[in-house]
Amino acid sequence: MLQLTVINIQLLKKIMTGTNNPHPFKILTPDLIMDAIEEHGFECDGRVFALNSYENRVYQIGIEGQQKSVIAKFYRPNRWSFEQIQEEHDFCFELAEHEIPVITPIRNSKDNSLFKHKEFSFCLFPQVGGHTPELDYQDNLQIMGRMLARLHLIGEKKLFNHRPALDITSFGQESIDFISNEFIPFEHKSGYDNVCKQLIDLMQPKLAGAHNIRVHGDLHIGNILMRDDIPFLVDFDDSRLAPAIQDIFMLLSGEEDEQKAQLAKVKAAYQEFRDFPHTEIKMIESLRTLRMLHHCAWLARRFDDPAFAIAFPWFDENSYWLQHINDLRNQVDAMNQI
Repeated sequence: MLQLTVINIQLLKKIMTGTNNPHPFKILTPDLIMDAIEEHGFECDGRVFALNSYENRVYQIGIEGQQKSVIAKFYRPNRWSFEQIQEEHDFCFELAEHEIPVITPIRNSKDNSLFKHKEFSFCLFPQVGGHTPELDYQDNLQIMGRMLARLHLIGEKKLFNHRPALDITSFGQESIDFISNEFIPFEHKSGYDNVCKQLIDLMQPKLAGAHNIRVHGDLHIGNILMRDDIPFLVDFDDSRLAPAIQDIFMLLSGEEDEQKAQLAKVKAAYQEFRDFPHTEIKMIESLRTLRMLHHCAWLARRFDDPAFAIAFPWFDENSYWLQHINDLRNQVDAMNQI
């Protein structure tokens, strides 16, 4: 019999119900989750805990007779193809083979890491402990710089065959078109359209001729897990073809002077293994802008998913649009200074 905490029962009910908000994960019940796990040789003990994840669904599953659980990741249907997800896994395994610390999926006896159950693609990970790093603490930025250089050396050896590139069309113009045509309140549409046109015009020359390689793609601090002073990379779900600087700039934070000092630390360490992509520094504000545009459209496209309403209750309020448009105007100023 299932034994969930009250908090997790309430969360699962909110996520999996809602007659006016059908969504891909509505049928992802605890029974379906455990059935999928047990098909692959694990005997579940009834503990199913929902972990923080919105694009996909991730659960910690208790295993009979084992102290450690497994982590099950169910991919959002119709987002990535089976081949695209497999490329994500293959990239992780390739990195691990070169002793780059990443958390890789569990392979079965047939060497498969990606599985199907009903309409869901899913995979399993070992439960791994750790903590979020302080990137400005001691040598963490230098450690990350060396690791990313090694990762990018592997990433440039070949290209993805199925996964797309991070570019102005997919992350920028398509995001803008969706927000402008389908979502933004009328009173903010003119201001949004005007600033976005300026941004597209500014980004085009700065990203022209970008040298795309395989990158992590979403290297925010939540996707870095510190274990024994070693940063492990997790969640390659957004891995794409992109300039190497895409992974690097996301390590930077704070005011402009602070970011310059941080970048200098990363650069010095990075160059121990790979030539630093100096010509891509001018792309940072464009890539930051694309991330902002894409994130807004991502929230809008997923707004019928009850999990998003719970996690992002502030989205689509008037104050959000005022702040978002102001942030985009700040990006115009930032790119005009480059």
